[in-house]
Amino acid sequence: MCGRFTNELTWSQIHALYNIHQRPATNLPPRFNIAPTQDVDFVHLDKAGNMEMDRGRWWLVPFFAKELPKAAMFNARIETVDTSGAFREGFKSRRCLIPADGYFEWTKAEDGGKDPWLLQLPDGAPFSFAGIWAHNDNLGVSSCTIITAPAVPEISAIHDRMPIILARDAYRTWLNTDIQGNEAKALLLDAQIDSQLEFYRVNRAVNSSRYDGTDTKKPLINSL
Repeated sequence: MCGRFTNELTWSQIHALYNIHQRPATNLPPRFNIAPTQDVDFVHLDKAGNMEMDRGRWWLVPFFAKELPKAAMFNARIETVDTSGAFREGFKSRRCLIPADGYFEWTKAEDGGKDPWLLQLPDGAPFSFAGIWAHNDNLGVSSCTIITAPAVPEISAIHDRMPIILARDAYRTWLNTDIQGNEAKALLLDAQIDSQLEFYRVNRAVNSSRYDGTDTKKPLINSL
């Protein structure tokens, strides 16, 4: 799963990832502990086929919902993303990329508490989660969710599932909705780069979704 992530990307990094021009070239405020239901940036194709950045709730609100869903909609499992009533329309026609530079998972400690771990690419390089998005006219809400898959062996000691992080050369292919069904799901699994992730334990202050301190990435220990 993916329940928190970080995004300190500068505008130049966003531009390098997606070649987007529509926003002013000013840096967005860094965010160190993004939690479900908060607004996040996501990238999708506009009608002309260009990448554009949008902002919406990280907790999918399907286009047909009459109220904000109470069931957890911040992750979509790859096994059912194309068949689930809440997610299948997004998988079919509204795919997106969610920029980040790290995410958190938790392990149970000997004292009964939960230890947070930061997972990121070498040198904290920026990346994109594979996601889907929706717009609900009834509620006036745009939203998105992150697609997850079974964890690769390199990170299975942290958690048995993982968000799908895509290689850059697969971005446009994923956003291309001419690719459907099992072919699209195979693309996600073949293009993921999660095996490159590094991880280390960080302070338990991260456990609170209200905590957004600049020290969330400070390592405590380098291995399990």
